[in-house]
Amino acid sequence: MLLVEIPWAGRVWALPFMTALCPSERYCKERGRAHRKLTDRARQMLLLAARWLPERELIVTADSSFAALELLDAVRSSVTMVTRLRLDAALYEPAAARVARQMGRPRKKGRRLPTLQAVAADRKTRWQKLKVKGWYGEGARVVEIVSATCVWYHTGMAAVPIRWVLIRDPQEKFSTQALLSTKLEAEPCEILEWFVRRWQMEVTFEEVRAHLGVETQRQWSEKAIARTTPCLLGLYSLISLLTAGLLKKRKLPARGAAWYTKQSATFSDTIAFVRRFLWSHQYFQMSVTEADLIKVPRSLLERLTEMLCYAA
Repeated sequence: MLLVEIPWAGRVWALPFMTALCPSERYCKERGRAHRKLTDRARQMLLLAARWLPERELIVTADSSFAALELLDAVRSSVTMVTRLRLDAALYEPAAARVARQMGRPRKKGRRLPTLQAVAADRKTRWQKLKVKGWYGEGARVVEIVSATCVWYHTGMAAVPIRWVLIRDPQEKFSTQALLSTKLEAEPCEILEWFVRRWQMEVTFEEVRAHLGVETQRQWSEKAIARTTPCLLGLYSLISLLTAGLLKKRKLPARGAAWYTKQSATFSDTIAFVRRFLWSHQYFQMSVTEADLIKVPRSLLERLTEMLCYAA
């Protein structure tokens, strides 16, 4: 999904642009198919997106399922990965430079560093206060952080240079957690703001269920389900693009209630706005043939149209 600022909503939306069906291991075993891990599919999709947009810097935010050394090593030259990091991960100093005529294989890592769990518990750790914008729908939030660069390594795998950011809450509303970025020169504030945006993906999943019927399809064929879900996710982005074009000549109203006043438009307002535009051209044009007609007051027609757009 593309995380982008939406002007009429006043916040970031996650717009789907590429999907991949990821059956579970049990599903594949029951049908005699070879199972591909989630990280393998993610690697393929990320490298494909990087090939499509070679001139753009791609920053990918993901949850802990994608904090895998084999994935980070495969894509770090093409995209910047930002994910969660285990507090007990094995971190090391970078390997020392090789000297002339040195024998043996090149070293992957240097001296072992304390775990982030130990860093968080150490009273000598110097925490820095940081104000993060858009903290999970709560507005700006003050947190305490400490950050550094190192090498993440596990036996038998590649050594990946990372910047880690350790986060704790002065109000103690959430437990201490850590993030990593494969872009070493990234600022800790940037890393936090990138990762916080990932929450909008969960908002998109909820909205496509509520307004577009994802996961409520009634097809019996597996192929039909596999075709319908990407189409519905794509429709979410298409509606957003249509709205951006229509707003050049129209104004998007934000429908509220007596007990709730909206400060900006939501996706329900956006899809109703697009429906109104499409239906007005298809169904509400004046007829050129003789027919049984009745006169309906404009105010009543507008009210019925609005109700239908939100109820559909």
